[in-house]
Amino acid sequence: MNKKAILTSALAGCLVFSTVPTTFAHDMLDDSLAEKGANEGDNLNAIPVLEGNKNLGNWQEVASAQLKEYDGVKNSPADVYAHKGYAYLGTHVSGGGNGGVRVFDMKDPSNPVEIAKFADDISGTWQEKVIVKTVNTPHFKGDLAVVSVQQLDRDHPDSQGGFLLYDVTKPEAPEKLGFWEVDKRVPGTHELYLTVKEGKPFVLAANPYADYFTHGESMDFQLVDVSNPAEPKTIYEFDPRSLPEVSDDFNGYHWDAPDGKTRPVFNHSTMTDNNGDTALLSFWDLGTIILDISDPYNVKFEGRTEYASDVQGSAHSSALAKGGNVLIETREVYNPTRVGYEESYGYTRIFDISDKSNPKLLSTFKTDLVDNIEDGVTFANTVHDPKVHGNTLYLSHYAGGIRAVDITDPSNPVQIGKYVPENAYFWGVFVDRNYILGSDMGNGLKVLQKNNSAQ
Repeated sequence: MNKKAILTSALAGCLVFSTVPTTFAHDMLDDSLAEKGANEGDNLNAIPVLEGNKNLGNWQEVASAQLKEYDGVKNSPADVYAHKGYAYLGTHVSGGGNGGVRVFDMKDPSNPVEIAKFADDISGTWQEKVIVKTVNTPHFKGDLAVVSVQQLDRDHPDSQGGFLLYDVTKPEAPEKLGFWEVDKRVPGTHELYLTVKEGKPFVLAANPYADYFTHGESMDFQLVDVSNPAEPKTIYEFDPRSLPEVSDDFNGYHWDAPDGKTRPVFNHSTMTDNNGDTALLSFWDLGTIILDISDPYNVKFEGRTEYASDVQGSAHSSALAKGGNVLIETREVYNPTRVGYEESYGYTRIFDISDKSNPKLLSTFKTDLVDNIEDGVTFANTVHDPKVHGNTLYLSHYAGGIRAVDITDPSNPVQIGKYVPENAYFWGVFVDRNYILGSDMGNGLKVLQKNNSAQ
């Protein structure tokens, strides 16, 4: 496919939300863009196994599983999650959406078997993100899955955004429990997280542009009590206007920042620490918002990350390390030539948040891709999602594959491995037990495992 056709296809995918600010356009990527990232670049796609040192030298690809086609429709994977020996893959907009969540049995990591599909019952939507946790409440006991639901076209009469709740105690036979709906004017819940406090489950929902589209009637971040999955209840919303640096005339998207620039602000993603006491909201150019949710019914603002005047914010996702004292912030900058900003694709920032009211930048981590701006605007070069396992940070990097970074010293992150198979275009990465999972938009579920026979 030539570049003109790729651009036309990408624009067509974005037109369904023609009034949505273009900074959200990445989430309308289709297979043609995955092909673009896979076939253009610095010969990144000839590496068959993970290259690295330290604790990564013995890892290798052991499986590559495409998603099943239903009624002749090919969907591509979005994010990936694992729970109790099963992998859960959300799906992207390709194939007309409604690809649902795919469940893979991982008993044999070298032979993942797709055993179920669920959360595909709302017309005109796509299901990017899925989180699974074990919960125990008076209303439900078992493994609970929450799935983000986004509208492909808000004019579709039967579509509705929000998140679905499913019982996946038997992963081969998921059962629908409930649906939490956002205002029909809002595209939907983009990314989300499920945390459990003393057995009680709460969903943190990022609903980008909710404030913008509803004129302040609802907010981009909502905290939802799902103790009774059949009757989810919203208990808190974060309003950016509560911050002194955000004026009352904030319109739900454009922010007249103190540096004199008009910056985009919307909630893209959410995360918590292991105890569910601290919430992280990726609020694009407002930075990563840190909330105290130790009492979910009395949420308190603690702090946020900030940017130099010449740095695009684009806080996309986050992760925690060092017992919750270190914050990893990935920034999805896909236009490296915006006037007034540094020429760079998105890279990772690492903060000390032991004092959450005053996050301190310890370091930045850049791959060999982020300063390569010669080929024009492309998603291939920006970082995407982070995951932390021990002292290793894993980053999905679109056509840049999966990068492994040693953060033993957070002030001096060092790349120790990279996995870039042929035609790579990675959306997400997840570490579970003795394997690493990657969701490759063009090639399905990738599984990396340690080669115990290697010396």
